[in-house]
Amino acid sequence: MCGIALTVSGIRINISSLPFDSTSLNRQSENLLISLDDLKEALRRRGPDSLGVKKVTLQHNEKQISSFIEHDETLLCSANEDSNGELHFIGATLQLRGTVPLVQPLVDASRNILVYNGEIFGGLQLASDCNDAEFLMQTLGNCCSCGSCLTGNCVKCGKGSITDVLSTIKGPWAIIYWQDSSRTLWFGRDAFGRRSLLVHWPTEDDSTFLLSSVSPVAPDQQATENEAHNGIENRSYWEELPCGVYSMHVDASNSNGFLVGEVQIHEYTNSTLKELIKWERISVVPSSENLQTFCPKFSRGQQDVHSASLETVPCEAGSTQNSIPMRAHMLLNVLKESVIRRTSLYTIYQAVISGIKQEKFVPVAILFSGGLDSMILAALLDQCLDPTYEIDLLTVSFDGELAPDRKSAKTGLKELKRVAPSRRWRLVEIDADLSDLVSETSHVMSLINPANTYMDLNIGIALWLASCGDGWVSADDNDDTHARIKYKSNARILLVGSGADEQCAGYGRHRTSFRRGSWLGLDEEMKLDMQRIWKRNLGRDDRCIADNGKEARFPFLDEDVIRVLLNIPLWEVANLDQPSGIGDKKILREVAQLLGLYEAAVLPKRAIQFGSRIARESNRKNFGSNRAANQASAGSVRICRKSNFG
Repeated sequence: MCGIALTVSGIRINISSLPFDSTSLNRQSENLLISLDDLKEALRRRGPDSLGVKKVTLQHNEKQISSFIEHDETLLCSANEDSNGELHFIGATLQLRGTVPLVQPLVDASRNILVYNGEIFGGLQLASDCNDAEFLMQTLGNCCSCGSCLTGNCVKCGKGSITDVLSTIKGPWAIIYWQDSSRTLWFGRDAFGRRSLLVHWPTEDDSTFLLSSVSPVAPDQQATENEAHNGIENRSYWEELPCGVYSMHVDASNSNGFLVGEVQIHEYTNSTLKELIKWERISVVPSSENLQTFCPKFSRGQQDVHSASLETVPCEAGSTQNSIPMRAHMLLNVLKESVIRRTSLYTIYQAVISGIKQEKFVPVAILFSGGLDSMILAALLDQCLDPTYEIDLLTVSFDGELAPDRKSAKTGLKELKRVAPSRRWRLVEIDADLSDLVSETSHVMSLINPANTYMDLNIGIALWLASCGDGWVSADDNDDTHARIKYKSNARILLVGSGADEQCAGYGRHRTSFRRGSWLGLDEEMKLDMQRIWKRNLGRDDRCIADNGKEARFPFLDEDVIRVLLNIPLWEVANLDQPSGIGDKKILREVAQLLGLYEAAVLPKRAIQFGSRIARESNRKNFGSNRAANQASAGSVRICRKSNFG
């Protein structure tokens, strides 16, 4: 995980060819003055291991590169049009791979510059002891630089294109790359937006161009009381950069000596990736015979869903596992491979854990509610991770022992101990009181930006606190004791269940769409969810988790997992004719059964803001009661900057 940023000034940037409504040059935005120090401070929290700055100065057709770590400039405002063009690259690194400490930005012998935030889990072949950014720098350095090749092999030099390289990567990434010989800036993020990259496009009143992993806190972002009272919506300075590969060639040949740059977006060139982006499922509407091939039947205890037992009654004789469709076995296998790719212990860990006893080191943690998704990840992680390592299960509550997620987390821990008794599991109980989180809430508001609803803030606070890992653990392994001791997880990698609900029909709106539009309506709603997950979820979640110097990894959003799920008929993924806790995420419930997680297999969906009870506390604080909040549709209400949050 890294924090990356770029500031560009002194260049007339043309963005008219981009297909986004928000990129009109006539639009207005908040006119902020963001300092280099502001950006560095925000990025350093994401990448605490190292931080660097490189500066590229462009003067007409001549260019010079001077490199430095710190400088004295404080304001990054619009430059005079007759001045030099300046590009500042900033990189903060949380190093998880490679054998030698790395400082970004990287500069090669050809004076190309790279800041990279991502992992290469496939597509390109690199050794297990290789650092992703160093490998990518070498690969991009071998790409066409004559300026005439955007895709495929160049007819002049025979080299491949940068677009092709980035389209080949399997895994999350965000990139900013300066190709010096062609005077071209490349930037973008992966097709599903698993790594945050915010943009400030040049506007009529602010010609500065900015890219950043995170929005720095700026006092001018606060709305005036008059604006708040009149319900005037804050004008946004930052936007989520839409997924894609972008280039900006800088030229001065036809501009009376001024430096100009035209931004273009390029389609991903990998055919398999393009199919995933379309997210089109072949088998959507089942026949009556399709729905009768497998007949699960669940029985639940009357008092608590977590005392549930699962009875599977196949249509044909055979064991429970044999009765589960083969496609669930296929999904289990590809999910396991996804977890392996995201949790392999590379040799960089030897440097990370210097001074920490090996048996005390916890390399991977899970954002844990005890629900279906996190239980599957925990059971798979146990199968993939060396048994000598402990696993931290991070669970957050705003209502102590009474929050639903805290109850299910404790129940889930018992089930994990049953299926993996040799593993040392550590349930980290993170307790919070919303009324005590004034400064923290203000900080999280800057992290979720440009997201700006109470739902976004509630989720952001819960994720930020959980990923911090600062809580309590049981004093011993005796389940009967209530004694706890203070503990802070040092795991740098966090497995998160994002993408499971979108792909397997886990949200209430999926049931609504199914009721209104049957199978086709459900398929369209799920497709919409997947194609907007970069904007609604992943950028926000990445910023909140990474702010604690942790890296979120999303096994359910692995390219191979997405492909396998798309190839499975919709009625085998979910059957919303069946009740909640049975038909929703049907195939994941079958995967849970294969893992021996019979109680987790029948748990209903519960979002983190409700399971942790932060939504209830937020509703009481900002709307007076849950009832008033529900009447106001509180989750979608935009946050008033002068609200009760501080």
